[in-house]
Parts: sequence; structure tokens; C-alpha cells
Amino acid sequence: MLVDLKIKNYALIEQLELQPSPLLNIITGETGAGKSIMLGAIGLLLGNRADSKLLFNQNEKCVIEGSFDISEYQLQSFFQTEDLDFEPISLLRREISPSGKSRAFVNDTPVTLEQLRRIGDQLMDIHSQHDTLLLGDPAYQLNILDLFAQNEPLREQYGAAFRTYRKLEREYKDLEAQLAQSQKELDYNTYLLNELSDANLQAEEQESHETELKQLEHAEEIKLKLSQALQYISESEYNAAGALKDASHLVGQVTEYGDSFQALKERLDSCLIELNDIAGELEDAERKTEADPQRAEQLQERLDLIYTLQRKHQVRSVEELLALQAELEVKVSSVLNLDAAIEKTKKALTAALQEVEARAQELSQSRTSVFTVFQEELHSLLSELGMPNARVVIEHKTSAPAATGIDVVNILFSANKGAAPQTLSKAASGGEFSRLMLCVKYLLADKTALPTIIFDEIDTGISGEIAVKVGKMMQQMSQKHQLICISHLPQMAAQGDTHYFVYKEDRADRTVSRIRQLSHQERVVEIAQMIAGANPSENAFQSAKELLALSA
Repeated sequence: MLVDLKIKNYALIEQLELQPSPLLNIITGETGAGKSIMLGAIGLLLGNRADSKLLFNQNEKCVIEGSFDISEYQLQSFFQTEDLDFEPISLLRREISPSGKSRAFVNDTPVTLEQLRRIGDQLMDIHSQHDTLLLGDPAYQLNILDLFAQNEPLREQYGAAFRTYRKLEREYKDLEAQLAQSQKELDYNTYLLNELSDANLQAEEQESHETELKQLEHAEEIKLKLSQALQYISESEYNAAGALKDASHLVGQVTEYGDSFQALKERLDSCLIELNDIAGELEDAERKTEADPQRAEQLQERLDLIYTLQRKHQVRSVEELLALQAELEVKVSSVLNLDAAIEKTKKALTAALQEVEARAQELSQSRTSVFTVFQEELHSLLSELGMPNARVVIEHKTSAPAATGIDVVNILFSANKGAAPQTLSKAASGGEFSRLMLCVKYLLADKTALPTIIFDEIDTGISGEIAVKVGKMMQQMSQKHQLICISHLPQMAAQGDTHYFVYKEDRADRTVSRIRQLSHQERVVEIAQMIAGANPSENAFQSAKELLALSA
């Protein structure tokens, strides 16, 4: 429950602190004094969007803090799921800077707004006129019935099965789309793959073939040059090898005159060996070099094929062609494997649908089993609130599996005897709507573990003895939940365990909204003014005292 609320620099609130009772807290005050503003601040604390224009002082940040005693609400696993430290007294804080930047913290750990919303959903329920309008929404009605039937485990099981089914359904559709697209490309890709496969390309063959072809095309020139070089080295009358041999012999004759001459001779001998080796290789190369038109034609055809494939695929090497061939192999084989993948996914999808249908039936049976009890208990509560002829009928039909199951419900309502139940938007006035919503909240109070419920003018359209009964109902709810109720009715105000008064204070520069807890005597005055206006009579004071006595 909320044990402390601090609001600083928000709208008309310069600074406000509230320490509500764990039971029924009543907040009253004149219209425009700031009651709804306080709710807006609490909404920010629970993750609503922020607007820097609502800052009291545009040069300072807005800070809203709420301390919650959650020691008895088994939220440890929830905090663990959110990767947050659990504290029995947990602090939620929201900051809005003048620039509009918003930050949120839980127990001084930064959190996202989405996290803050999820945590807020575990701590508080703010009921406003917007929620009353939501009562006419079939999805909201279905959620009410699930809360009444305590279907959360069944809904979670169904939700998990449905998400699995949807995921498989998307995968199946994606695979079918891939197959359709791939089949369009399969013939062409297969043709390209076969063309490359038939070419039997080898890495680095292009360079080798180009070199060999160039040699064959210039065989006569190569043979002539090699022969001439061989003449110069070893075959002519004044060949290089003979001259080098003579030079070595002459140097050898003077080696006895110094070591340096011996070294020179050895170098000449080495040169002679290398030159003779070169001559041998030249002779061998010259002998092997022969024109071979047939081989040249084969090489040219092979290179023409390679060049054609390169131009076709806009690449420059055999290696790139081989990479393309591997890619095409993957594409073609993937199409062939898609049929198997589709069949496997289809089987999984069929099994998932069967699971969804089974879980949906289980959830639907649980829902329909409480229809009669829900209708009867609502009728009983509405009778207590002055609507003995009210009828509530749950219209039910089934549909294809959806996110919430197979059930479509519509709560029909009739306030008057003999009138056929109709949709809520047509059948209920403002006061009747408010009483119906209060009865729904009352029924759900025993089914949920929500620490704090805030009612914003739930008493719209009611008065007199009915208002007293509504207050009594609130008192009963507050035995299990902390209630904060904003009200304009004296009968409601008298039922509170604690009474707060919101008022405006006019300063020299601007108006400021403030709140204070009323003493017993101050409550008498406030309730008397709610009965009779700013200058209540003695009768009004007596009525106020009687109302307070009734609530004791």
C-alpha cells in the first residue's frame, strides 16, 4: 500500500506530502483546487507520459515519489523478473526536467517507463470516469470476468500456447512465401549452376592457360632467341663459357702469390658452373619449345569459355565464378529443402493449434461457469444500492482463437423493471453506470491482491441513502485494500478512516494547491459545508455529526 506520497513542482502543486491511512482515505475540496492534479501526478509515478509544460516552476525539475509497503504482497519474483532489488518498503520516483527529459527509478535503480508501468500495475488501480466508459468495451468486460473467475493461470497458459501458434503460423507463411519466390527463380538458378558446374572450373587455371597460350603463340620467336643465347654462352667459337674457363685458368696460375687470387679463381669457377647450368636449361627449353596449333586451339577455347562466363556474371576471376557457383548451389538446394521445412512446420503448427484449442476450451469453460454467479452477485449488490429491478445478463458467443481466447462477451444491463437488457452505453445513466462499476470493483476486490485502489468521483449521480450505502461498501473494501476516494458527497466523506482537504492558496504571484489532513472537528465543518455550502446552518452541523457517528 501507499505509505507516503511526495509531489514537488507539478502544475499548481509547489510541494505536497501525503501519508494515507491503510484503510479508507477520503479527499475532498472545491472544484479546481487540485484533486485531479494530484491524480495526474500519481499517474506520472505509474508511468504515464510527461509534459514539461505542467511544471509549477519552469526552471526546476518536477519530482514525484511514492513509498509503498509491499511486504505482504508476494512480489519478490516479480521484482526478480524485472531484474530489480526487492525492498519491503519500495520507493518509486519520477523526475521531469524543464527540458522535458523524464527519468524513472525504483529503489534508486533507473528503470524504463515500461518497467515503471508494469510495476505500477502491481501496486495501484486508479479508477476514473475513463474506466467507467471502458466498462462498455467487450475486451474490458472479458478481463473483468477473468478476474472474477481467477483465470490468470489459465490465461497465461492459453497466452503462451497462442503466442507459440502465432509464431509458427508466421514461420509457415514466411516459408511458403520463400518457396513461391524461390520456385520462380529455381529454373534460372539451376541453369546457371549447371553451366558453371559443366565448366568444371579450377582455381588459378586462367593464369596458367594464359601463360601457356602466349608461349605457344610465340614459339618460333622463343626458340630462335633461346638458340641464339645458347650460341653466345657455349656453342660459338668465342663463347662465354670458353672465355670464362680461360680466365679461370689464367687466374689459377697466380694463386700462389696471394689468397685473394685464390678467392677470385673460386668465384670464376662458380660463375662457370652457373653458366653451364644455364646453358643446359636453355638447351632443354629450346628443345621443348615447339609450335602446337591443336593445343593452342584447346587453350583458346577454354579461355574463351572462362571469359564468356566472367562477362556474363560481371566478375574478373575464376575464383569469383567458383564463389558464385557455391552460392547457387545453396540457393538451389535450399529450395529443395524448403518442402521438408514447410512440412515440418506444418506439423508443428497443427499440433500448436490443437494445444490452443484445448487451452481455449478450458479457459472458456472456466469463464462460462461463473456467468450465473457473477450476474446474481451483481444483482444483489445493485439491489442494496437502490436498484432492485436491475438486471445484468452476459451475452456470450465464440469465435476463432484470438489473443484472449475464443470467447466474445457483452454485458447487457437493464435498470428498470420490464425493460429488456441492452448494451451498457444505451441502458445506463451516469449514476447507474457509476453504481454498476462500483459493484464490479467490489466483487473484484476479493479476487485480487492489488494493494491500493483510487476512486475518482465514483459517486457521480448518486445521493442520499444510496451514498451512505456506497460509503459502507467502500469501508468493507478497505478492510482488504487501501482505498483513496475523491468525493463530493458528504455521506461518502463521513465514511473515511482519514479525511484530506485540498484547497487553493492565493499568493502574490500565483495560486498554489495544498492539502492537509483534517481533525475530527475540521471534518465536521467540511462535511457541513458539503451539505449546506460555505455558511452551514446548525442543522447542517448536526447532520455532519450524525453522518460521522454512523460511520464510526
